Amino acid sequence: MIFDYTVIQANLPLYLSGLLETLKLLGISLLLGLLAALPLALMRVSGRRWVSGLAWLYTYVIRGTPMLVQLFLIYYGLAQFAAVRESVLWPMLSNATFCACLAFAINTSAYTAEIIAGSLRSTPHGEIEAARAMGMSRSLMYRRILLPSALRRALPQYSNEVIMMLQTTSLASIVTLMDLTGAARTVNAQYYLPFEAYITAGAIYLCITLVFVRLFKLAERRWLAYLSPRKG
Repeated sequence: MIFDYTVIQANLPLYLSGLLETLKLLGISLLLGLLAALPLALMRVSGRRWVSGLAWLYTYVIRGTPMLVQLFLIYYGLAQFAAVRESVLWPMLSNATFCACLAFAINTSAYTAEIIAGSLRSTPHGEIEAARAMGMSRSLMYRRILLPSALRRALPQYSNEVIMMLQTTSLASIVTLMDLTGAARTVNAQYYLPFEAYITAGAIYLCITLVFVRLFKLAERRWLAYLSPRKG
């Protein structure tokens, strides 16, 4: 089997455009998902059962249903309701990019909330006692001690979530977006070369993953150095 480099070379601008679309979807989704995950994580560790229960129900439903189903419900499902089509939100909900980012953000917010909540629960008791000894209020303790510490310790798990979301963005091509996978599908449809089309996309995804892994390793080395065992 001979790899047809000429087709890939001729379509590099299409792949580059798809790569930029993928990174845009990923960046927006992760940002919105993280912003939503922070209050959800605080709700999950709340001492009030009804508050914790509401957050648990949200994360359970989102994590318990396929991402593709969630995307279809937002992009195709909402359009069947006349109230939605006649609302001021319809210009946004009829936009594929908005719907994809919304679906991805909702999905990652549930997983990220559980990651941060788990990190908050594992906070060393000494940090809490030290904050109380200094007379910090509960809100100040969370803002200055608990959340920064939990976010640092959540880096290894969150890096996995970022990589998983990178792979998840490939679903965007199903709702007409020309992301990296969409570019590969277009090349395959035009030239009937599935191996060349998809192996190129796969190689680009792999390169992005390696970059993210490296960046998170550097971040962990900087912010989690105090957790490393001391050399005797």
